[in-house]
Amino acid sequence: MKSAIANNKLNSAPAFTALSYAIVTLIALVCVLPFIVLVSGALSSESSVLKDGYWFWPRGFSVEAFKYIFRYPEDVLSGYKVSIIVTGVGTILSLFISTMAAYVLSRKELQHRNKLAFFLFFTTLFNGGLAPYYIWLSRNLHLTNTYSVLILGPMFNVLYILILRSFIRGSVPEPLVESAKIDGAGDLRIFLQMVLPLTKPALASIGVFTALAYWNDWWTAMMFTNKDDLIPLQYLLYKMLSSINLSAAMAQHVTNLDAPKETFKLAMTVIATGPILLVFPFAQKYFVSGITIGAVKG
Repeated sequence: MKSAIANNKLNSAPAFTALSYAIVTLIALVCVLPFIVLVSGALSSESSVLKDGYWFWPRGFSVEAFKYIFRYPEDVLSGYKVSIIVTGVGTILSLFISTMAAYVLSRKELQHRNKLAFFLFFTTLFNGGLAPYYIWLSRNLHLTNTYSVLILGPMFNVLYILILRSFIRGSVPEPLVESAKIDGAGDLRIFLQMVLPLTKPALASIGVFTALAYWNDWWTAMMFTNKDDLIPLQYLLYKMLSSINLSAAMAQHVTNLDAPKETFKLAMTVIATGPILLVFPFAQKYFVSGITIGAVKG
């Protein structure tokens, strides 16, 4: 009887593996197929897209949309440079300062820590509005037309700080911190040498979302910059899209179906998401390793 049950389990294992691979493959196709349609649409002619719609391969192959984006390649390269600098520096500073704030809020000896946490959480429910925010950054802090406004503007996310606080409470043992203090370690040394290494799983997860938020941010540049050398890629593409829509509206009586309008939007998405897709496979191993750190205790 036991041998029959064991044989059934062995026979069912390949079937379960095949089913798992089939489900994962189906999910992967659902995720990849829209991007394939996106790329094929960007490489199609405007007339084919308007007439036949989108498909899995280009119809009426054309690169006019990409030519329109790269009419001034120096502007595109400058946009890439600004986006890369802001994303890299902003993500590192955001993770470091947010983790430091989360560690302070997690300490039991900090007086009124719950009130401070509620003060931070309150800002997620109510805020002063756009006008005070703009006046504070532009007139009081004088951050207009600087890299600082692009980095500091979207730096803090209160929900990430609260998540990190909860993670630190569960992953950093209190006796470990107390023993370090007995040995003479200060709070800064404890934070740098003990808290940061133990919070790598949370830092890996939140770092991905923070980097994406910086990379996709165009609103801050639109509000606080008017210099060409401070325009990130997303805002540059937004300005191009506004320009082509305005040109199309002014030329309503001119029927030029080959002018990139719909295909420009698709090409713009490809240009914006391309670097992230190229970088993510290299960063994925650090993300996965960060998730597994601390899973095995010994």
